[in-house]
Amino acid sequence: MTTHLSIAAASGHTYSPGVKLNSMEELTNFRKEKDRLFAKEAESPLTPAQKKNFAGLNYFAPNPSLIFRALQLEPIPGEQLVQIKTSAGDNQPFRIKGKIRFEVGGSPCELTVYDSTDGAGLFLPFRDKTNGTDTYHDGRYIEVAEEDGKIVELDFNYAYNPYCAYNDSFRCPITPESNTLPVAITAGEKRFHQLSG
Repeated sequence: MTTHLSIAAASGHTYSPGVKLNSMEELTNFRKEKDRLFAKEAESPLTPAQKKNFAGLNYFAPNPSLIFRALQLEPIPGEQLVQIKTSAGDNQPFRIKGKIRFEVGGSPCELTVYDSTDGAGLFLPFRDKTNGTDTYHDGRYIEVAEEDGKIVELDFNYAYNPYCAYNDSFRCPITPESNTLPVAITAGEKRFHQLSG
């Protein structure tokens, strides 16, 4: 199976990038709905056995300081088509859309935004200092939308795991090392599987 979309997109849920939920209360409601979809719906990445014991996804507390708006999407010169490795060991092509810059706790940060070649839309994977401990070791994704050359909103509270974080049957793009942030992004979804040992 192949996916880099969230359960929201897969299920036709009303949440979509560019029409972002604005309050922390709405964020809580969104998470409750996502838990319901994971537990009950056919689009869920969970196996029947996982659904049986599913008690909800793990999240950081809402963090308003990790919401950024109207970020300039800077073009990147050179080759615009790149191959991103996947969890299946092969590659998936993406086009480079541009780079965005912002600050977290005074630390300069930048991320490359990609565009799918299959019409699925923008793709923004990222790594940060929480990976492997609090969050999935291969990074997380976040949905964004472009308008007038800018990323409308970058809200890390909606950062989510790729489907392969729940189920090895899925083929997911692995976040490139170049999209590693120098800070801990303490927002969004935490790791699904418990650390061993």
